[in-house]
Order: sequence, then C-alpha cells, then structure tokens
Amino acid sequence: MRCPRCGERETRVIDSRDLDEVSIRRRRECSACAARFTTNERIEAPRLVIVKRDGLRQEFDREKLASGLRKALTRRPVAEDAADRAADQIEAELRASGSSEVESSDVGRLAMEKLRAIDQIAYIRFASVYQSFEDLEALKREVDNLYAQRESGATVK
Repeated sequence: MRCPRCGERETRVIDSRDLDEVSIRRRRECSACAARFTTNERIEAPRLVIVKRDGLRQEFDREKLASGLRKALTRRPVAEDAADRAADQIEAELRASGSSEVESSDVGRLAMEKLRAIDQIAYIRFASVYQSFEDLEALKREVDNLYAQRESGATVK
C-alpha cells in the first residue's frame, strides 16, 4: 500500500477492524514519513455468470436484481430496504451454490420465493412479468393458489 503523502510502498498496519462480512478497515503508518492513514478493504468475490434462456451469458448484477424487486414492492407496506435485503440473500444463495454459472430461471425462482414471503401483491406483480401469464385465467390460477395456501395455513413456498 502506497503512502498518500510521500508515495513510499513500505507501510505497516497499526489496527484492523472488521466492518462487516466482506470489508475490513485498516489503520496504517508510513515507515518513511510516519504519516497515518486509513484504508478500507473489501473481499473480492469470484465472478458469477448468469446463463440466459437464449444461452447468452451475462455477469450477475445485484443492482439489476434489486431494482426489479423494488419495482414489484413499489407502494407496498414493507420496509424500505426489503428489496436490498432480499437481493443480498439471493446473491448469497447463488454464491453458496459453489457454481460460477447460474441459470437465469434459478435467479427468477429465488426472487419469486423471496417476494412471496415478503408481500403477496408484490409477488403477483413480479410473477405476472416474469412468468408472462398468457391470459387472465393463468393469473387467476396463481392468485387462487395463494388463497388456498393462506386458508390452509400452509407455509408459502
């Protein structure tokens, strides 16, 4: 790490603190000029590639996922950070799978599961776009399925 004051490469770590699971704050001191400075280091996660339906490969974009979840949750009575938390959970599940390539259908399935647990209206909004219901009957079947699960007291999956 170069000293921001003199450019010297030799610095020593005085103090390290974990900020969260993926970042560390380090306090450093330059061995040449004795200047002290702070660095924030993040663990670089391996690349995660999404394989689209048409075979096209695209790097995973957490913000794109969170944006889609936010749209579904628009004007719903849920916590403001619900979409970001769900996107974090989905990304963690994808990375935990150990595979560097994931089918886009898996991402969509996980998003629908999270939305179903958060808010059923948001789930229907997302499902209507993701599953591109052919007609009102397909949408009605999905809503009836949600009603049946709710009335039977079954956990929503």
